[in-house]
This record gives sequence, structure tokens and C-alpha cells, in this order.
Amino acid sequence: MHPTTVYTFPPLLEGTLIKRYKRFMADIELASGEIITAHCPNTGPMTGVCHVNGRVMVSKSDNPKRKLAYTWELAEVIDNGPTWVGVNTALPNRVIQAALEANIFEQLGAYATVKREVPYGTKSRIDFLLTTDERPIYIEVKNSTWAQGRLCLFPDTVTTRGQKHLRELSDLIPDARAVMLYFINRGDCDQFAPGDSADPDYGQLLRQAISTGVEVLPCRFDISPTEIKYMGQAQMVL
Repeated sequence: MHPTTVYTFPPLLEGTLIKRYKRFMADIELASGEIITAHCPNTGPMTGVCHVNGRVMVSKSDNPKRKLAYTWELAEVIDNGPTWVGVNTALPNRVIQAALEANIFEQLGAYATVKREVPYGTKSRIDFLLTTDERPIYIEVKNSTWAQGRLCLFPDTVTTRGQKHLRELSDLIPDARAVMLYFINRGDCDQFAPGDSADPDYGQLLRQAISTGVEVLPCRFDISPTEIKYMGQAQMVL
């Protein structure tokens, strides 16, 4: 398919990663030579993405109430040639909402409304609920950045929360459509698989969920310092 722009970044500043620490903080030297501390909006290990001395991109907020004005947005990896990877885990749901409102995912068919953070399961909230004339569509979104060659994998660490989501999605069948959408936050991967070596239980649960009727959308996105483009579906490797 022809790549479709689904998000435009605010002006970003280039820098070099000095170190990431306390999970949520990163010291970065900007191209100007200034050393800043940026918020790292990513709780995971960032396997294969967090490289000292690697190129990064940050955004700057003008909000005087923020403790840290800068936010780490992108990191460059060179696995398959230089590629930008999105590291801000708060961004995928905003991008997916824009894509859903633009009806970009033809696999979902027709729907009337898009709702966010709707309660379901056991003290959970689904990322998106689509209403239709028939069964509602529940969509859970997972940010995916770990790669082995051109294969993107999720998760990159044990995720009991992710396991819970798979069980709860399976429980929705057959009264609703249940969709696990993997946001492949890098443009160099055209295949997707569960990260069995990081969390074998998650991989087993994903395969079981698929067998019960849970749909999987491994969505490819090309990331640049100016925009995010949707590139269609990756090939599932089970």
C-alpha cells in the first residue's frame, strides 16, 4: 500500500544519548553542545534501542509547570541500516486514534464511533471500543520496538499485564470482535512474532487467543523526525 501520514511531529531537536537512568530520565547532549535531562516516556528495557552515543530526537515543551521540559521521542538504530525508532510509549495510542478516525485499517470494516479507555474485563480498560451495527470491536494496542533482523517481536520482557489483556480479549469472543494491534514503531521490520525468548507464557497465550478468535493486526509504521506513516500490515510469524 502507499504509505499514509498519520501523525506530524512538532519541531524536534537532535542530540546524542549520554545515559538513561532511573527508567524515566535520560541525559542527552544536543547538537548545540548543551547537555539536557529529558523525560524518557518508556518503562520497558528498550531492548536493542537504547544505545549510549546513539543519535536521538527530543521535543521541548513550553509548559512552565513541567519538571523536565524535554521529552525523548526517537532513537536511531542501525540494525538494518539507519532507522528511527519511536520510544515515546504515550504516542502510539494517539496515532491509532487518528488512524481509526480516518478509517485507515480496512480489516476492521465499518464502524460508527470510536471510544477510548472503556472499562472491561477485571479492572481493565480497553484502549479503543468501536461501535458497529453488529458486534462491537475491542482493540488493545501494544507498542513494539524490539527487532531481530527484519522481525519485530513483542514483548521484550515478561509482561503479566499483557498476559492479562490476552485472557480478557479471549473472554470477549464470540459476543464481540477482539483485536490485538501491535504498533511496530520502526520502519525496517516487515514481519512480526511473539517474543517467546523474553516471555514464553505471553507467546503461548497469544497463540491460544488467536485460536479462540482474537484478531491480530501487526501494523507497520515508518518513523522520521518529521512524521509517522502507516505502511500496512506485517507478516505474522507463529
